[in-house]
Amino acid sequence: MHEDGHGLLLGALVFLATAVIAVPVARRLGLSPIVGYLLAGVAIGPSGIGAFDDPERIITVAEIGVVLLLFIIGLELQFSRLLALRRAIFGLGTAQLLFSGAAIAVLTHYAATGFDWRGALVAGMALALSATSIALQLLEEKSGLAQPYGQRAFGVLLFQDMAIVPLLALLPFLGQGVHEERSFLDSAEHVAIILGAMLLIVGAGRYLLTPLFRILARSGAREVMTAAALLVVLGAGALMASAGMSMALGAFLAGVMLSESSFRHELEANIDAFRGLLIALFFMGVGMSMNLQVVLANAPLLIIGTLLVTLVKAVSVWAVFRFSDSTRADAVRSASVLTPAGEFSFVLFPLALGLGLIDSRQSDMLVACAAMTMLLGPPVALVGEKLARRLERRTTALPSEDFSDAHGSVLVVGFGRFGQIVSQCLLARGLEVTIIDNDVEMIQNAGRFGFRIYYGDGTRLDVLRAAGADRARVVAVCVDRRETTDRIVEIIRQNMPDVRLHARAFDRTHAVALRGRGVDYEIRETFESALAFGEAALRANGIDAATAQATVADVRQRDMERLRRQLAEGEDRGPLPLEPEPLVAPERPARPLNPEAEDVLKHETEFSS
Repeated sequence: MHEDGHGLLLGALVFLATAVIAVPVARRLGLSPIVGYLLAGVAIGPSGIGAFDDPERIITVAEIGVVLLLFIIGLELQFSRLLALRRAIFGLGTAQLLFSGAAIAVLTHYAATGFDWRGALVAGMALALSATSIALQLLEEKSGLAQPYGQRAFGVLLFQDMAIVPLLALLPFLGQGVHEERSFLDSAEHVAIILGAMLLIVGAGRYLLTPLFRILARSGAREVMTAAALLVVLGAGALMASAGMSMALGAFLAGVMLSESSFRHELEANIDAFRGLLIALFFMGVGMSMNLQVVLANAPLLIIGTLLVTLVKAVSVWAVFRFSDSTRADAVRSASVLTPAGEFSFVLFPLALGLGLIDSRQSDMLVACAAMTMLLGPPVALVGEKLARRLERRTTALPSEDFSDAHGSVLVVGFGRFGQIVSQCLLARGLEVTIIDNDVEMIQNAGRFGFRIYYGDGTRLDVLRAAGADRARVVAVCVDRRETTDRIVEIIRQNMPDVRLHARAFDRTHAVALRGRGVDYEIRETFESALAFGEAALRANGIDAATAQATVADVRQRDMERLRRQLAEGEDRGPLPLEPEPLVAPERPARPLNPEAEDVLKHETEFSS
């Protein structure tokens, strides 16, 4: 018993240490954390150092993480959200999954050896899914979620998260044909049992769960709420498993039933910590179960297959988006971010292996192929963005960088939300303003409202000179990215030291850094709006206008004094304490509202004493 406990502890230490190392290294290399977990699993599994000799036991436990993930997905599927994206979800999403899945299935059946139609269908549907984590990261980096193509791509990702449930339900039915033939009555009885279990979960979720959580919430014991959440998830999963279906399907249904509940956020927070750890264990278990010798022996075939899958998937996604009236450029962008195989493909492959739909060699190859498509994700997205911009130049008659009639006394660089407000103030007083931006769609939309904006990249010295930066009284840097702001400031100060330079700062640290680089005036994008918000709150509490304005002016002055001190002591000094002292000391001591706040308050009290 003692030896078993010691071995279990040692295994847990190896797993945690590997997970802690894998994710930072993967991020440093620009890889998805999932790829890091898979490679870490290979390293400590039978194909690596052999720290674990039975990966199947680990995957069995870690599948609970997948169950919890499906529960959280169900919680997030509120009806209002589905309604807003219904066309992208149910139209584009369905077409993408069916078209891409069919294309990859045909490729697998005829180009790969040993795949029957069932195995090829599993491969097609699994590889047609897209990596939500990678796609969202790529979209956020390019501010794509605010653009039409990004919203459509997000709708497709949302549909895929929903589609995993029927896919999980489909595999056992495909597996029946591998080992046995069921009679019509047997199949009908099986379907009836499944529908009965689903109705039981739906009924319990609608009439029992919310009252139950309301009673538990009155107890004030957070650990009871966590235990109840786990009980609901695992109970619903066990019920579906007893009906011959996936546990994940039951957890998903339970999440959907609670998606409109007032306890939704609390449940998600309680489950999330367990989910993250178990998901990491699951992907490491998948990596442990891979036979590295099989993968290396078939490396040329694997590389060719990965490239073909990526190409087929990109073309099929592009065709679906083009058919739905997306522009060629937007279709390219969407296809490039949706090419990496999805996280749930690593769930489908082990399940298909257990059902006899694919053999162990095919499972190893498919898992490796899915991981390699993830590796190709960022470079494919980069190539896609360059191709999309080239298509835009051809199809939208990209404006030339012609500044022959640009003679404004103020040069505004960037016409986003911040730059639009700045330029309106200047134009309202009749000032000559030159505005440059490199977003073609923004320029075209602004032109419809009478704005004259020049196309140009503000990080290029020749563009700044041509736009009149060296002749302007003020250059206002209003771009939406901190790195771009820093680059423009650096170029102007090195080449035009006498120009008065104003810049948008993103926080206090950035403001200090900009002042240190020679900016004449900077303003944090949220500071003045926060002061206006505070003044409105004072007025709402009965404070007269003059007093409220004086209070806000005093806070502004104190903040400026703090900023001067930071500048005098150097930008590496770090944040200063709130000095001068607050205007009015708190009348009562702070009290914690939850266990985390209590820990923080205790730490701060010990530190200050």
